[in-house]
Amino acid sequence: MPEFPIRKIAVLSEEISHDGGPAAAEPRRRAAAMALVGNPFVGRHEPDLQPAMDDLKPLGALLTERLIAALGGDATAIDGYGKGAIVGAAGEIEHGALWHVPGGYAMREKLGASKAIVPSAMKVGAFGSSLDVPLGHTNAAYVRSHFDAITVTAPDGPRPDEILFCLAMACGPRIHSRMGGLEAWQVKGEDGLR
Repeated sequence: MPEFPIRKIAVLSEEISHDGGPAAAEPRRRAAAMALVGNPFVGRHEPDLQPAMDDLKPLGALLTERLIAALGGDATAIDGYGKGAIVGAAGEIEHGALWHVPGGYAMREKLGASKAIVPSAMKVGAFGSSLDVPLGHTNAAYVRSHFDAITVTAPDGPRPDEILFCLAMACGPRIHSRMGGLEAWQVKGEDGLR
């Protein structure tokens, strides 16, 4: 059973009142929770990584709880999400892919009937690298008003033998969204698309 010792957890939250136009009646809220953890696979090729996803499930649950709290504690107000990872330079991109199940399913469990795929981005990066974590609507991938990203970075990581795992959530559409298409109020929530 591999271990992913946590060195640091950080939570970033934002309130966006306007984007050049008039102030919104209610600000859009976004947040990201990230953890810098040790990478147990550094320096070797491990052919079977999938069992390690189970070891990351508690971290997914912890970061999910931190995000919900950062966004006010009401999970029903959250309608956007995403996830990402930056693997330190001594690791490989597939180590970041370990986050798909423990990160995505932790959010789905706490947010209820989320149907849409959890958007994801990952890369191998140097110390201080940033990552644009994509955001999408929780129940319908075609809701254009929720296409967005939140940039995360840890100035002191990931170290070469670490991974930065991140979860992100949002409340509401982009401020001044006006690109048409499927609107959030039109979502049927049956197939994760519409």
